[in-house]
Formats: sequence, C-alpha cells, structure tokens
Amino acid sequence: MTASTLPRPFAVVIALLAVYLIWGSTYLAIHFALEGGFTPFFLGGVRFLMAGGLMFVVLRLRGVAAPTRAQWRNLWVMGGLLLALGNGMVNYAEQTVSSGLTAVAVASSAIWMGVFALLRGDRPSPMEWLGIAIGFIGVLWLNIDGMRGGSVLGLLALLFAALSWAYGSIWSRGRDLPSPFMTAAGQMLCGSVLMLAVALLSGERMAMPGARGLAAFAYLVTFGSIMGFTAYIWLLQHVRPALAGSYAYVNPAIAVMLGAWLAGERTRASELGAMLVILAGVVVITSAKALKRR
Repeated sequence: MTASTLPRPFAVVIALLAVYLIWGSTYLAIHFALEGGFTPFFLGGVRFLMAGGLMFVVLRLRGVAAPTRAQWRNLWVMGGLLLALGNGMVNYAEQTVSSGLTAVAVASSAIWMGVFALLRGDRPSPMEWLGIAIGFIGVLWLNIDGMRGGSVLGLLALLFAALSWAYGSIWSRGRDLPSPFMTAAGQMLCGSVLMLAVALLSGERMAMPGARGLAAFAYLVTFGSIMGFTAYIWLLQHVRPALAGSYAYVNPAIAVMLGAWLAGERTRASELGAMLVILAGVVVITSAKALKRR
C-alpha cells in the first residue's frame, strides 16, 4: 500500500465503528427477533435469502461475474458450515442463552481456528499456543458454569457453532472462489436454502412477528448482513488484518453492554470471569498472528 493509496483515518474509524457496533449489536437483534415471533432457522434463512439475493442482483447489474459451477460447489460448503450450522446454531442457542454470552462463545472461534490450522499443517508460534491454551480454559469454564445454570443445549449449540465457523473459515482458504462481495452473496444464498430446509424438516412453526420482531429482522438484513459485512471487506482491503479482525474481542463487550441496557440481561460474576479469559486468549492469538506476519 503506497502513501497515495492510504485510506483517510476518518474513513477507517467509521468502518471500524460500523463493524464494532453493528456486528456487536446483531446478537441483541437476534434476541429481539426470536422474542418477537421468528423461529431460529426461518429467521436465518429468510434473512440471508433477502440480503444475499439483493447483493447478488446489485453485483450482477454492476457487471460482476457470476460464480462458476466449481465456485458454486465451494459456496455451498461455506454456506453450510458458516451460516446454516454456524449462524443457525447461534439463533437456536439464543432461545436460552443471553446475547452477551452468545457473542463471547462465538469469539472463541478464533481459538478453534488455531486448532484446525494446526491439523491442516500450519505450525502455531509459542505465543499462539499460549493464546489457544488460555482460550480453552475460558471455554471450559464457560460451558461448565453454564451447564450448572441449566442452559446445556444452548451452550452445546454455541460450541458447535464456533467449531463449524472456525472449520469453515479454515476450509475456505485457497479455494476457488469469486470476488469477495460475490462470495458473500453466493454464500448467503446457499446458506439460506439450507437453513430454510432445516426449518421445514424440523417442523418450525412461526407466529406472526410483532413490530419489534420485524424491526429487528430488518436491522439484521440491512445492517448486519449488508452494511456490516461491506465495512469489514473494505477494512480487509485497506488496513492490517489484525486491525480488521479486532472485532472478535470488541463485539462481545458491545453485546454484553447492549444486552444489559436494552434487554435487562444479567451476567453472573463467574460468567464474566470466563468471558475475560476467552477474550484474553483471542487477544493473544490475534497479536501473535500480527507479529508473525511482520
């Protein structure tokens, strides 16, 4: 990146705030949408169908090439792992787990990504190993404490969501994929079809959503799926990956604060302790990756 192409600091700040605040608030929006009448997999399926379809149409009108047959196969796998299983399990878990705890559990995907990268042949640095170890302690603490609180299925769903998201992220590296924005659109379309199929096969029955549920759904489509992701892609192209990926340990704090403020969610001291340990592991891993790139 040359000096003439460096982004203006103000633009970087705006994009970071968008990713921090928008993605951090989507957990509460999911909570409100579920509370307002949506069911977990119908919520995700319709959300990504609308967002992905809109992005796909706009990109094609702008002349962006459609995915090839081979690329569509990869997008189906990514849509299944990252969205149908990853986001779908998040939606399922938020029926019994607070939005703040959900965000922390999702942040632990950075830990699992280190494990899957190791299985793929990458060698973590000693600092990355330290971060993985710290994160594991936090994950175990959070799940053991949560099981005592009775939210066993919800926490197991979140663990599965983090594993699926991490594996999908590692699996996608080096695959034949279209342009970044077309990848996002195609992935959302594929994921939406799979999520709607799960909703139908599992017999989900959705009540007519209320005003707050519909408002939360509209927020997830426009802000969470389109604007937040667009800001993230822009950051990946203009700043260091470590800075772009810093949302992983900022979003949980945003989610916890918004959950307490707007939904009256209460977090126990033991849960906060587990959250801090997990986030410490994520920070160490992210910092180690930044040092390795340098």
